[in-house]
Amino acid sequence: MENHSLIRIFAVLTIVIGDMKLLLLSSPDFFVEEDKILTTLFEEGLDVLHLRKPNSEPVYCERLLTLLPHEHHKRIIVNDHFYLKDEFELRGIHLSRRNPTMPSGYNGIVTRTCYSLEDLAATKKESKYVILRDIFDSNSNDKNKSLYTHEQLRDASRKGLIDKHVMAQTGITLENIKEIKDLGFGGAVVCSDIWNRFNIHNGMDFKDVIKHFHKLRKAAE
Repeated sequence: MENHSLIRIFAVLTIVIGDMKLLLLSSPDFFVEEDKILTTLFEEGLDVLHLRKPNSEPVYCERLLTLLPHEHHKRIIVNDHFYLKDEFELRGIHLSRRNPTMPSGYNGIVTRTCYSLEDLAATKKESKYVILRDIFDSNSNDKNKSLYTHEQLRDASRKGLIDKHVMAQTGITLENIKEIKDLGFGGAVVCSDIWNRFNIHNGMDFKDVIKHFHKLRKAAE
């Protein structure tokens, strides 16, 4: 399998899978040939990219965006350095605890991270979609534990609090992604379940990553 075929699993992406979306958080680090991977991903049908590079210097994000063809910029939501949205004519911005405030006068697309069920009602009205964290225990950080019981999530779904505008994040794996769909979430944010299968520093063989992504996609259908 050629390396460019791995593109479907890189960056933070949103792919429509039936009635559910699958989002993948990028590695926080820049890596060799990332622009080529992302360009190929867009060419193969990437819907939305969240550019998430915490603690990065803006110049490196600028360089990456400069290397990406301009026709793909409208499909990029930026999680850091919000001035990039206008400078590169990006799709929108993402708010979180790390970057909680919109730029003055901003009126474009906004997505948000929520940290409790109580946050959902208000933020959903102000956002294209919201990401609800800590659904399950984290696969990579022992400090991030699930904040909800299945019964609490089911109740939130019955009340319409969880719907197609809410994406589930933290601890999402092949084993529990169908539960996310059954609970009525509009999508699932996958991170470690993919990235643990590839080493961005010296990885060369992407077969396991591709194979696992296909399994996730099938499970979300």
